[in-house]
Amino acid sequence: MASHLIGRIKEQAILNQCYASDKAELIAVYGRRRVGKTFLVKTLFKDQITFYTTGIYEGTKKEQLTFFHKQLVECSQVAYPLVDNWFDAFDQLKHFIKHTDQTRVLLFFDELPWMDTPRSRFLKALELFWNSWAADQPKVKLIVCGSATTWIMSHLLGDKGGLHNRVTRRIKLSPFNLAEVKEFITDKGIEWNDHQIAELYMIMGGTPYYLQMLQKGLSLSQNIDELFFSENAALREEYNFLFRSLFRDSALYRNVIELLSKKAKGMTRMEIIQATKTPEGGMLSNVLEDLCHCDFIRKYAAFGKKERDALYQLTDLYSLFYLRFVKNSQGQDEHLWTHTIDSPAHRAWSGYAFEQLCLHHIPQIKQKLGIAGVQSDICSWNVVATDTHKGAQIDLLIDRRDQVINLCEMKFSTGQYAITKAYSAQMQARKELFRTLSKTKKALHLTLITTYGLQPNLYAGEIQSEVTLADLFHSV
Repeated sequence: MASHLIGRIKEQAILNQCYASDKAELIAVYGRRRVGKTFLVKTLFKDQITFYTTGIYEGTKKEQLTFFHKQLVECSQVAYPLVDNWFDAFDQLKHFIKHTDQTRVLLFFDELPWMDTPRSRFLKALELFWNSWAADQPKVKLIVCGSATTWIMSHLLGDKGGLHNRVTRRIKLSPFNLAEVKEFITDKGIEWNDHQIAELYMIMGGTPYYLQMLQKGLSLSQNIDELFFSENAALREEYNFLFRSLFRDSALYRNVIELLSKKAKGMTRMEIIQATKTPEGGMLSNVLEDLCHCDFIRKYAAFGKKERDALYQLTDLYSLFYLRFVKNSQGQDEHLWTHTIDSPAHRAWSGYAFEQLCLHHIPQIKQKLGIAGVQSDICSWNVVATDTHKGAQIDLLIDRRDQVINLCEMKFSTGQYAITKAYSAQMQARKELFRTLSKTKKALHLTLITTYGLQPNLYAGEIQSEVTLADLFHSV
Protein backbone atom coordinates (compact mmCIF):
# COMPACT_ATOMS: atom_id res chain seq x y z
CA MET A 1 0.00 0.00 0.00
CA ALA A 2 0.97 3.63 -0.21
CA SER A 3 2.64 4.93 2.92
CA HIS A 4 -0.33 7.16 3.70
CA LEU A 5 -4.09 7.10 3.22
CA ILE A 6 -5.45 7.98 -0.19
CA GLY A 7 -9.15 8.71 -0.46
CA ARG A 8 -11.44 7.18 2.17
CA ILE A 9 -12.42 10.67 3.37
CA LYS A 10 -15.90 9.73 4.58
CA GLU A 11 -14.66 6.54 6.22
CA GLN A 12 -11.90 8.38 8.07
CA ALA A 13 -14.41 10.92 9.36
CA ILE A 14 -16.73 8.19 10.67
CA LEU A 15 -13.89 6.32 12.40
CA ASN A 16 -12.53 9.49 14.01
CA GLN A 17 -16.03 10.43 15.17
CA CYS A 18 -16.50 7.02 16.78
CA TYR A 19 -13.10 7.16 18.47
CA ALA A 20 -13.92 10.55 20.00
CA SER A 21 -17.45 9.62 21.11
CA ASP A 22 -18.50 9.39 24.76
CA LYS A 23 -19.96 5.89 24.49
CA ALA A 24 -18.80 2.37 23.68
CA GLU A 25 -18.54 1.74 19.94
CA LEU A 26 -18.66 -1.48 17.94
CA ILE A 27 -17.69 -0.65 14.37
CA ALA A 28 -17.86 -3.19 11.54
CA VAL A 29 -15.60 -2.48 8.55
CA TYR A 30 -16.28 -4.86 5.69
CA GLY A 31 -15.76 -5.20 1.97
CA ARG A 32 -14.15 -7.47 -0.58
CA ARG A 33 -10.69 -8.90 0.03
CA ARG A 34 -7.69 -6.71 -0.89
CA VAL A 35 -9.70 -3.49 -0.71
CA GLY A 36 -7.62 -1.95 2.10
CA LYS A 37 -9.67 -2.41 5.29
CA THR A 38 -6.71 -3.32 7.50
CA PHE A 39 -4.56 -0.58 6.00
CA LEU A 40 -7.25 2.02 6.66
CA VAL A 41 -7.59 1.18 10.36
CA LYS A 42 -3.89 0.63 11.07
CA THR A 43 -2.80 3.79 9.27
CA LEU A 44 -5.49 6.02 10.75
CA PHE A 45 -4.91 4.74 14.31
CA LYS A 46 -1.28 3.66 14.09
CA ASP A 47 -0.36 4.98 17.56
CA GLN A 48 -3.73 4.51 19.24
CA ILE A 49 -4.51 0.79 18.93
CA THR A 50 -4.52 -0.72 22.40
CA PHE A 51 -4.97 -4.34 21.34
CA TYR A 52 -4.73 -5.93 17.90
CA THR A 53 -5.39 -9.49 16.81
CA THR A 54 -6.30 -11.18 13.56
CA GLY A 55 -7.91 -14.38 12.42
CA ILE A 56 -5.73 -16.98 10.74
CA TYR A 57 -6.87 -18.26 7.35
CA GLU A 58 -7.97 -21.91 7.76
CA GLY A 59 -6.49 -21.91 11.27
CA THR A 60 -7.75 -24.28 13.96
CA LYS A 61 -9.40 -23.13 17.17
CA LYS A 62 -6.15 -23.81 19.04
CA GLU A 63 -4.13 -21.76 16.55
CA GLN A 64 -6.57 -18.85 16.74
CA LEU A 65 -6.50 -18.86 20.54
CA THR A 66 -2.72 -19.15 20.64
CA PHE A 67 -2.24 -16.08 18.46
CA PHE A 68 -4.86 -14.13 20.45
CA HIS A 69 -2.97 -15.05 23.65
CA LYS A 70 0.39 -14.03 22.17
CA GLN A 71 -1.01 -10.62 21.18
CA LEU A 72 -2.63 -10.09 24.59
CA VAL A 73 0.57 -10.88 26.50
CA GLU A 74 2.55 -8.59 24.20
CA CYS A 75 0.11 -5.67 24.54
CA SER A 76 -0.50 -6.03 28.30
CA GLN A 77 2.96 -7.15 29.42
CA VAL A 78 1.09 -9.57 31.70
CA ALA A 79 1.90 -13.30 31.67
CA TYR A 80 -1.67 -14.52 31.19
CA PRO A 81 -1.90 -18.35 30.99
CA LEU A 82 -2.84 -19.87 27.64
CA VAL A 83 -6.50 -20.94 27.80
CA ASP A 84 -8.40 -23.44 25.68
CA ASN A 85 -11.71 -21.61 25.15
CA TRP A 86 -12.86 -18.19 23.99
CA PHE A 87 -14.87 -17.37 27.11
CA ASP A 88 -11.72 -17.43 29.24
CA ALA A 89 -9.77 -15.57 26.55
CA PHE A 90 -12.27 -12.72 26.60
CA ASP A 91 -12.20 -12.68 30.41
CA GLN A 92 -8.45 -12.09 30.16
CA LEU A 93 -9.03 -9.27 27.67
CA LYS A 94 -11.60 -7.77 30.05
CA HIS A 95 -9.05 -7.92 32.90
CA PHE A 96 -6.47 -6.14 30.74
CA ILE A 97 -8.90 -3.35 29.79
CA LYS A 98 -9.95 -2.83 33.41
CA HIS A 99 -6.36 -2.31 34.49
CA THR A 100 -5.18 -0.02 31.72
CA ASP A 101 -5.12 3.69 32.43
CA GLN A 102 -5.81 4.71 28.82
CA THR A 103 -8.77 7.08 28.36
CA ARG A 104 -9.59 5.38 25.05
CA VAL A 105 -9.19 1.62 24.59
CA LEU A 106 -9.14 0.80 20.88
CA LEU A 107 -9.48 -2.92 20.12
CA PHE A 108 -8.94 -4.06 16.53
CA PHE A 109 -10.03 -7.57 15.53
CA ASP A 110 -8.96 -8.16 11.93
CA GLU A 111 -10.38 -10.96 9.74
CA LEU A 112 -12.96 -11.71 12.42
CA PRO A 113 -14.81 -14.41 10.41
CA TRP A 114 -11.66 -16.58 10.32
CA MET A 115 -11.60 -16.62 14.12
CA ASP A 116 -15.06 -18.20 14.20
CA THR A 117 -13.98 -21.79 13.53
CA PRO A 118 -16.55 -24.63 13.68
CA ARG A 119 -17.73 -25.51 17.21
CA SER A 120 -15.35 -22.96 18.74
CA ARG A 121 -18.15 -20.91 20.38
CA PHE A 122 -16.17 -17.82 19.41
CA LEU A 123 -19.21 -15.76 18.47
CA LYS A 124 -21.04 -16.63 21.70
CA ALA A 125 -18.00 -15.57 23.73
CA LEU A 126 -17.66 -12.30 21.81
CA GLU A 127 -21.37 -11.65 22.22
CA LEU A 128 -21.15 -12.24 25.98
CA PHE A 129 -18.05 -10.03 26.29
CA TRP A 130 -19.74 -7.15 24.50
CA ASN A 131 -23.31 -7.41 25.78
CA SER A 132 -22.53 -8.16 29.43
CA TRP A 133 -19.67 -5.71 29.92
CA ALA A 134 -17.89 -3.85 27.12
CA ALA A 135 -21.01 -2.13 25.76
CA ASP A 136 -21.27 -0.26 29.09
CA GLN A 137 -17.66 0.98 29.03
CA PRO A 138 -17.57 4.38 27.27
CA LYS A 139 -13.83 4.17 26.67
CA VAL A 140 -14.03 0.88 24.72
CA LYS A 141 -13.97 1.16 20.93
CA LEU A 142 -14.02 -2.18 19.14
CA ILE A 143 -13.33 -2.25 15.39
CA VAL A 144 -13.92 -5.55 13.62
CA CYS A 145 -12.92 -6.22 10.01
CA GLY A 146 -13.74 -9.04 7.67
CA SER A 147 -13.40 -9.92 4.00
CA ALA A 148 -15.91 -12.77 4.30
CA THR A 149 -18.82 -10.39 3.82
CA THR A 150 -21.28 -13.28 3.99
CA TRP A 151 -20.28 -13.92 7.61
CA ILE A 152 -20.33 -10.22 8.49
CA MET A 153 -23.81 -9.77 7.05
CA SER A 154 -25.31 -12.86 8.68
CA HIS A 155 -23.61 -12.79 12.10
CA LEU A 156 -23.06 -9.09 12.77
CA LEU A 157 -25.42 -7.10 10.60
CA GLY A 158 -28.15 -9.61 9.75
CA ASP A 159 -31.54 -9.93 11.39
CA LYS A 160 -30.58 -13.09 13.29
CA GLY A 161 -26.96 -12.28 14.08
CA GLY A 162 -25.78 -12.75 17.65
CA LEU A 163 -24.68 -9.12 17.76
CA HIS A 164 -27.63 -7.74 15.78
CA ASN A 165 -28.35 -4.12 16.71
CA ARG A 166 -25.13 -4.02 18.76
CA VAL A 167 -23.02 -2.70 15.87
CA THR A 168 -23.00 1.08 16.33
CA ARG A 169 -21.51 1.93 12.92
CA ARG A 170 -21.03 -0.03 9.73
CA ILE A 171 -18.55 0.93 7.02
CA LYS A 172 -18.53 -0.85 3.68
CA LEU A 173 -15.19 -0.18 2.02
CA SER A 174 -15.45 -0.20 -1.76
CA PRO A 175 -12.67 -0.25 -4.38
CA PHE A 176 -11.14 3.05 -5.47
CA ASN A 177 -12.76 5.13 -8.19
CA LEU A 178 -10.74 6.52 -11.12
CA ALA A 179 -9.71 9.69 -9.29
CA GLU A 180 -8.36 7.66 -6.37
CA VAL A 181 -6.57 5.21 -8.69
CA LYS A 182 -4.87 8.16 -10.40
CA GLU A 183 -3.82 9.61 -7.05
CA PHE A 184 -2.57 6.20 -5.90
CA ILE A 185 -0.33 5.48 -8.90
CA THR A 186 0.89 9.08 -9.04
CA ASP A 187 1.95 8.64 -5.41
CA LYS A 188 4.00 5.65 -6.59
CA GLY A 189 5.76 7.86 -9.13
CA ILE A 190 3.97 6.34 -12.14
CA GLU A 191 3.05 8.80 -14.88
CA TRP A 192 0.31 7.56 -17.20
CA ASN A 193 -2.37 9.48 -19.07
CA ASP A 194 -6.09 9.15 -18.31
CA HIS A 195 -6.66 6.67 -21.15
CA GLN A 196 -3.98 4.35 -19.76
CA ILE A 197 -5.32 4.68 -16.21
CA ALA A 198 -8.81 3.87 -17.49
CA GLU A 199 -7.52 0.70 -19.17
CA LEU A 200 -5.69 -0.20 -15.96
CA TYR A 201 -9.00 0.22 -14.10
CA MET A 202 -10.73 -1.96 -16.70
CA ILE A 203 -8.22 -4.73 -15.92
CA MET A 204 -7.79 -4.51 -12.15
CA GLY A 205 -10.69 -2.40 -10.97
CA GLY A 206 -9.90 -0.12 -8.06
CA THR A 207 -8.37 -2.71 -5.72
CA PRO A 208 -5.43 -1.10 -3.87
CA TYR A 209 -3.59 -4.39 -3.25
CA TYR A 210 -3.34 -5.04 -6.99
CA LEU A 211 -2.38 -1.45 -7.79
CA GLN A 212 0.46 -1.62 -5.27
CA MET A 213 2.12 -4.28 -7.43
CA LEU A 214 2.59 -1.93 -10.39
CA GLN A 215 6.22 -1.16 -11.17
CA LYS A 216 7.43 2.31 -11.93
CA GLY A 217 9.42 2.38 -15.16
CA LEU A 218 7.32 -0.27 -16.93
CA SER A 219 4.58 0.61 -19.39
CA LEU A 220 0.99 -0.43 -18.71
CA SER A 221 1.19 -3.43 -21.06
CA GLN A 222 4.55 -4.49 -19.57
CA ASN A 223 3.08 -4.34 -16.08
CA ILE A 224 0.07 -6.44 -17.11
CA ASP A 225 2.33 -9.04 -18.76
CA GLU A 226 4.44 -9.19 -15.59
CA LEU A 227 1.50 -9.48 -13.18
CA PHE A 228 -0.71 -11.88 -15.17
CA PHE A 229 1.31 -13.76 -17.79
CA SER A 230 4.95 -14.07 -16.67
CA GLU A 231 6.31 -17.33 -15.21
CA ASN A 232 5.66 -16.31 -11.60
CA ALA A 233 2.82 -13.87 -12.24
CA ALA A 234 1.59 -12.52 -8.91
CA LEU A 235 -2.05 -12.24 -9.96
CA ARG A 236 -2.41 -15.50 -11.91
CA GLU A 237 -3.51 -17.54 -8.87
CA GLU A 238 -5.30 -14.68 -7.11
CA TYR A 239 -8.66 -15.60 -8.64
CA ASN A 240 -8.84 -19.04 -7.04
CA PHE A 241 -7.51 -17.83 -3.68
CA LEU A 242 -9.98 -14.97 -3.67
CA PHE A 243 -12.98 -17.30 -3.82
CA ARG A 244 -11.54 -19.88 -1.42
CA SER A 245 -10.86 -17.22 1.21
CA LEU A 246 -14.28 -15.59 0.90
CA PHE A 247 -16.69 -18.50 0.49
CA ARG A 248 -16.58 -21.91 2.15
CA ASP A 249 -18.28 -23.63 -0.81
CA SER A 250 -16.57 -21.62 -3.52
CA ALA A 251 -17.32 -23.90 -6.51
CA LEU A 252 -20.87 -22.65 -7.06
CA TYR A 253 -19.75 -19.05 -6.61
CA ARG A 254 -17.12 -19.50 -9.32
CA ASN A 255 -19.64 -21.23 -11.57
CA VAL A 256 -21.98 -18.25 -11.34
CA ILE A 257 -19.18 -15.75 -12.00
CA GLU A 258 -17.89 -17.71 -15.00
CA LEU A 259 -21.39 -18.06 -16.39
CA LEU A 260 -22.08 -14.32 -16.09
CA SER A 261 -18.73 -13.48 -17.69
CA LYS A 262 -20.15 -14.83 -20.96
CA LYS A 263 -23.43 -12.88 -20.77
CA ALA A 264 -22.76 -9.17 -21.19
CA LYS A 265 -26.27 -7.97 -20.37
CA GLY A 266 -26.60 -10.36 -17.41
CA MET A 267 -29.03 -13.16 -16.56
CA THR A 268 -32.14 -13.58 -14.48
CA ARG A 269 -32.16 -15.79 -11.41
CA MET A 270 -34.17 -18.42 -13.27
CA GLU A 271 -31.74 -18.43 -16.19
CA ILE A 272 -28.85 -18.94 -13.76
CA ILE A 273 -30.71 -21.81 -12.06
CA GLN A 274 -31.26 -23.52 -15.40
CA ALA A 275 -27.69 -22.98 -16.62
CA THR A 276 -26.03 -24.16 -13.38
CA LYS A 277 -28.56 -26.96 -12.80
CA THR A 278 -28.94 -25.72 -9.23
CA PRO A 279 -32.12 -26.75 -7.38
CA GLU A 280 -34.56 -23.89 -7.06
CA GLY A 281 -34.44 -22.75 -3.45
CA GLY A 282 -32.53 -20.63 -1.02
CA MET A 283 -29.01 -21.81 -1.87
CA LEU A 284 -28.61 -19.89 -5.12
CA SER A 285 -30.35 -16.85 -3.65
CA ASN A 286 -27.72 -16.79 -0.90
CA VAL A 287 -24.91 -17.13 -3.44
CA LEU A 288 -26.23 -14.24 -5.53
CA GLU A 289 -26.73 -12.07 -2.46
CA ASP A 290 -23.20 -12.83 -1.23
CA LEU A 291 -21.66 -11.99 -4.60
CA CYS A 292 -23.56 -8.69 -4.64
CA HIS A 293 -22.35 -7.81 -1.14
CA CYS A 294 -18.75 -8.54 -2.18
CA ASP A 295 -18.99 -6.30 -5.28
CA PHE A 296 -18.52 -9.16 -7.76
CA ILE A 297 -21.92 -8.77 -9.39
CA ARG A 298 -24.78 -6.30 -9.38
CA LYS A 299 -28.51 -6.82 -9.38
CA TYR A 300 -30.45 -4.37 -11.47
CA ALA A 301 -33.88 -3.93 -12.95
CA ALA A 302 -34.50 -3.67 -16.66
CA PHE A 303 -36.76 -0.75 -17.56
CA GLY A 304 -40.41 -1.68 -17.11
CA LYS A 305 -39.65 -5.13 -15.70
CA LYS A 306 -40.79 -6.59 -12.39
CA GLU A 307 -38.52 -7.54 -9.49
CA ARG A 308 -38.64 -11.22 -10.41
CA ASP A 309 -37.16 -10.34 -13.80
CA ALA A 310 -34.16 -8.53 -12.28
CA LEU A 311 -30.84 -9.23 -13.96
CA TYR A 312 -27.52 -10.20 -12.38
CA GLN A 313 -24.42 -8.91 -14.15
CA LEU A 314 -20.71 -9.44 -13.56
CA THR A 315 -19.17 -6.11 -12.53
CA ASP A 316 -15.84 -7.17 -11.00
CA LEU A 317 -13.33 -6.07 -13.61
CA TYR A 318 -10.47 -8.24 -12.32
CA SER A 319 -12.61 -11.38 -12.64
CA LEU A 320 -13.77 -10.39 -16.12
CA PHE A 321 -10.18 -9.85 -17.31
CA TYR A 322 -8.96 -13.05 -15.68
CA LEU A 323 -11.67 -15.18 -17.29
CA ARG A 324 -11.30 -13.59 -20.72
CA PHE A 325 -7.52 -13.70 -21.00
CA VAL A 326 -5.69 -15.38 -18.12
CA LYS A 327 -7.56 -18.56 -17.16
CA ASN A 328 -6.81 -20.46 -20.36
CA SER A 329 -3.51 -18.82 -21.28
CA GLN A 330 -1.50 -21.60 -19.58
CA GLY A 331 1.61 -19.43 -19.47
CA GLN A 332 2.45 -20.06 -23.12
CA ASP A 333 3.08 -16.40 -23.92
CA GLU A 334 4.68 -14.26 -21.23
CA HIS A 335 3.94 -11.14 -23.31
CA LEU A 336 0.37 -12.04 -24.21
CA TRP A 337 -1.11 -8.65 -23.39
CA THR A 338 1.47 -6.75 -25.44
CA HIS A 339 0.98 -9.13 -28.37
CA THR A 340 -2.84 -8.87 -28.36
CA ILE A 341 -3.12 -5.12 -27.93
CA ASP A 342 -4.78 -4.65 -31.35
CA SER A 343 -6.63 -7.96 -31.53
CA PRO A 344 -10.42 -8.37 -32.02
CA ALA A 345 -10.56 -10.04 -28.58
CA HIS A 346 -8.94 -7.00 -26.99
CA ARG A 347 -11.34 -4.62 -28.73
CA ALA A 348 -14.39 -6.69 -27.73
CA TRP A 349 -13.24 -6.86 -24.11
CA SER A 350 -12.44 -3.14 -23.93
CA GLY A 351 -15.91 -2.17 -25.12
CA TYR A 352 -17.63 -4.21 -22.42
CA ALA A 353 -15.11 -3.32 -19.71
CA PHE A 354 -15.54 0.39 -20.46
CA GLU A 355 -19.30 -0.02 -20.02
CA GLN A 356 -18.65 -1.51 -16.59
CA LEU A 357 -16.22 1.30 -15.75
CA CYS A 358 -19.00 3.78 -16.55
CA LEU A 359 -21.47 1.90 -14.35
CA HIS A 360 -18.93 2.19 -11.50
CA HIS A 361 -18.98 5.97 -11.94
CA ILE A 362 -22.68 6.86 -12.05
CA PRO A 363 -22.24 9.75 -9.55
CA GLN A 364 -19.64 11.34 -11.85
CA ILE A 365 -21.92 10.90 -14.88
CA LYS A 366 -24.84 12.52 -13.07
CA GLN A 367 -22.61 15.35 -11.90
CA LYS A 368 -21.50 16.08 -15.46
CA LEU A 369 -25.13 16.03 -16.65
CA GLY A 370 -26.04 18.49 -13.91
CA ILE A 371 -28.49 16.11 -12.27
CA ALA A 372 -26.55 15.08 -9.15
CA GLY A 373 -29.46 16.17 -6.97
CA VAL A 374 -32.22 14.73 -9.16
CA GLN A 375 -33.77 11.45 -8.03
CA SER A 376 -33.02 8.88 -10.70
CA ASP A 377 -33.34 5.17 -11.39
CA ILE A 378 -30.41 3.47 -13.08
CA CYS A 379 -31.49 0.62 -15.31
CA SER A 380 -31.09 -0.99 -18.72
CA TRP A 381 -33.50 -1.96 -21.47
CA ASN A 382 -33.58 -4.73 -23.99
CA VAL A 383 -36.16 -6.29 -26.25
CA VAL A 384 -36.02 -9.41 -28.36
CA ALA A 385 -36.83 -9.35 -32.05
CA THR A 386 -40.37 -10.11 -33.18
CA ASP A 387 -42.26 -10.02 -36.46
CA THR A 388 -42.91 -6.31 -35.91
CA HIS A 389 -39.57 -4.99 -34.72
CA LYS A 390 -35.87 -5.80 -34.43
CA GLY A 391 -34.15 -6.66 -31.19
CA ALA A 392 -32.53 -3.78 -29.33
CA GLN A 393 -30.57 -3.07 -26.17
CA ILE A 394 -29.61 0.03 -24.17
CA ASP A 395 -27.11 -0.73 -21.43
CA LEU A 396 -27.59 2.41 -19.36
CA LEU A 397 -30.78 4.39 -18.83
CA ILE A 398 -31.00 7.23 -16.33
CA ASP A 399 -34.71 7.55 -15.62
CA ARG A 400 -35.07 10.95 -13.97
CA ARG A 401 -37.75 12.40 -11.72
CA ASP A 402 -37.66 15.63 -13.75
CA GLN A 403 -39.37 13.92 -16.70
CA VAL A 404 -36.25 13.13 -18.73
CA ILE A 405 -34.64 9.79 -19.58
CA ASN A 406 -31.01 9.74 -20.68
CA LEU A 407 -30.36 6.94 -23.17
CA CYS A 408 -26.62 6.43 -22.73
CA GLU A 409 -24.22 4.98 -25.28
CA MET A 410 -20.69 4.14 -24.08
CA LYS A 411 -17.77 4.08 -26.52
CA PHE A 412 -14.10 3.40 -25.74
CA SER A 413 -11.70 4.68 -28.39
CA THR A 414 -8.20 6.10 -28.77
CA GLY A 415 -9.43 9.42 -30.18
CA GLN A 416 -12.57 11.46 -30.69
CA TYR A 417 -15.54 9.29 -31.58
CA ALA A 418 -17.11 9.93 -34.98
CA ILE A 419 -20.81 9.13 -35.38
CA THR A 420 -21.43 7.59 -38.78
CA LYS A 421 -24.61 7.82 -40.81
CA ALA A 422 -25.37 4.15 -40.08
CA TYR A 423 -24.78 4.52 -36.32
CA SER A 424 -26.90 7.66 -36.20
CA ALA A 425 -29.76 5.80 -37.86
CA GLN A 426 -29.33 2.93 -35.41
CA MET A 427 -29.49 5.24 -32.38
CA GLN A 428 -32.57 7.03 -33.69
CA ALA A 429 -34.35 3.75 -34.46
CA ARG A 430 -33.55 2.42 -30.99
CA LYS A 431 -34.78 5.64 -29.41
CA GLU A 432 -38.11 5.49 -31.24
CA LEU A 433 -38.53 1.78 -30.53
CA PHE A 434 -37.98 2.48 -26.83
CA ARG A 435 -40.52 5.30 -26.92
CA THR A 436 -43.10 3.09 -28.65
CA LEU A 437 -42.69 -0.01 -26.49
CA SER A 438 -42.24 1.74 -23.14
CA LYS A 439 -45.07 4.20 -23.84
CA THR A 440 -43.11 6.81 -21.90
CA LYS A 441 -44.14 10.47 -22.08
CA LYS A 442 -40.76 11.67 -20.82
CA ALA A 443 -38.26 13.51 -22.99
CA LEU A 444 -35.57 11.18 -24.36
CA HIS A 445 -32.02 12.54 -24.42
CA LEU A 446 -29.34 10.70 -26.36
CA THR A 447 -26.19 10.81 -24.23
CA LEU A 448 -22.77 9.65 -25.38
CA ILE A 449 -20.05 8.65 -22.92
CA THR A 450 -16.69 8.51 -24.70
CA THR A 451 -12.99 8.66 -23.95
CA TYR A 452 -12.17 11.88 -25.82
CA GLY A 453 -15.53 13.33 -26.80
CA LEU A 454 -17.35 13.58 -30.10
CA GLN A 455 -15.77 14.47 -33.40
CA PRO A 456 -17.77 17.37 -34.86
CA ASN A 457 -19.68 16.25 -37.93
CA LEU A 458 -23.14 16.20 -39.50
CA TYR A 459 -24.52 13.76 -36.91
CA ALA A 460 -22.90 15.04 -33.70
CA GLY A 461 -25.73 17.54 -33.16
CA GLU A 462 -28.19 14.70 -32.53
CA ILE A 463 -26.54 14.07 -29.17
CA GLN A 464 -28.16 16.09 -26.38
CA SER A 465 -25.36 15.61 -23.84
CA GLU A 466 -21.80 14.31 -23.67
CA VAL A 467 -19.68 12.82 -20.91
CA THR A 468 -15.96 12.23 -21.45
CA LEU A 469 -13.41 10.10 -19.67
CA ALA A 470 -12.00 13.24 -18.02
CA ASP A 471 -15.40 13.79 -16.37
CA LEU A 472 -15.23 10.34 -14.80
CA PHE A 473 -11.99 11.28 -13.02
CA HIS A 474 -13.75 13.90 -10.91
CA SER A 475 -14.25 13.33 -7.19
CA VAL A 476 -17.83 13.52 -5.95
